[in-house]
Amino acid sequence: MLIDSHCHLDRIDLEPYQNDFGCFMQAVKNSQIEHLLCIAIDLEAYPAMLDLVANYAQISVSVGVHPNVQEGKEPSVEELIVLGQAGKVIAIGETGLDYFRSTGDLQWQHQRFRNHIHAAKALNKPLIIHTREAKQDTLRILAEEGADAVGGIIHCFTEDWEFAQKALDMNFYISFSGIVTFNNAKDIKDVAKKVPFDRFLVETDSPYLAPVPFRGRPNYPIYVRYVAEHIAELRGSPVSTIAEKSTENFYRLFNIQPTEIDL
Repeated sequence: MLIDSHCHLDRIDLEPYQNDFGCFMQAVKNSQIEHLLCIAIDLEAYPAMLDLVANYAQISVSVGVHPNVQEGKEPSVEELIVLGQAGKVIAIGETGLDYFRSTGDLQWQHQRFRNHIHAAKALNKPLIIHTREAKQDTLRILAEEGADAVGGIIHCFTEDWEFAQKALDMNFYISFSGIVTFNNAKDIKDVAKKVPFDRFLVETDSPYLAPVPFRGRPNYPIYVRYVAEHIAELRGSPVSTIAEKSTENFYRLFNIQPTEIDL
């Protein structure tokens, strides 16, 4: 069994599934994926995202506003706390810093990041962290705000082992996406070999970042097995071990029980 620890189900192309979300979820079930964490990007699309997944016990959600979103509602700590109390919400984010897509004075991004950390601590729920070309500031703000109290995930990991060690020391898990399968992802592959068995997860970030052999095409949760298979190859471990450990880690991090569905 596998878990896709980061996907955007409200943004995937359902055309291969007869434009039917139920048909898509049947394919997920057939692929032995027992749980999915559907990640919020903004507050405007959030209600529709919740409606889409409401009837599926094997889908949990996060609430938050992505660091690159510059239009729409800016989330206050209080609003995040209210939204984060919903039953399906197990995490806050995705949040963090991104200096690749956003430029100029980014103090607004820093404050948004801090607001998410404050909400996560108030709710005692883990954080979903996005960081791109901002590793030092990401680590600094996590430390300054005491984010280790709740921990969480450095999602779609793209940094080096030094960064990974510091994140691990702050109670964060490392999640690998399809990028780890890319030939030029040497630092990420190195981290995938070294990260402790009890501190890693796998994800797709679908519909983005499809793994080899689907690179450049739309991504789907069913492709998470290609991420797991590549990590197994890198570590010299059976795929079953990677699946088992990443699944155990997910349930431990979020303090939830395994999904009770007929697979």
